[in-house]
Amino acid sequence: QVQLVESGGGLVQAGGSLRLSCAFSGGAFSGYFMGWFRQAPGKEREFVARLTVNGARTYYANSVRGRFTISRDNAKNTVYLQMNNLKFEDTAVYYCAGSVHEGSYNYWGQGTQVTVSS
Repeated sequence: QVQLVESGGGLVQAGGSLRLSCAFSGGAFSGYFMGWFRQAPGKEREFVARLTVNGARTYYANSVRGRFTISRDNAKNTVYLQMNNLKFEDTAVYYCAGSVHEGSYNYWGQGTQVTVSS
């Protein structure tokens, strides 16, 4: 059974940086499309970033493009989200997701809290 475990969340001041990690187990990681989503209090879960199985193509929400970078290390079964120039509105629980089908995710992590103080 595929399992995803996020880490790296925390409290940071506006303008600061964090790097989230998502450790993948229980499957062939190199065959999975991976993505990051987030959910702020009182809001629906929203797409943040995703990448293809080899990381060659990446996609971002308009709100994070230019500030966030998604990447993966297939040797370490890990996907990352580097978040720079964080803003108060980036405060949310961040979830890692994976699937063998691009754009449709059926495996989710438990989430990691990111809090940006203004």
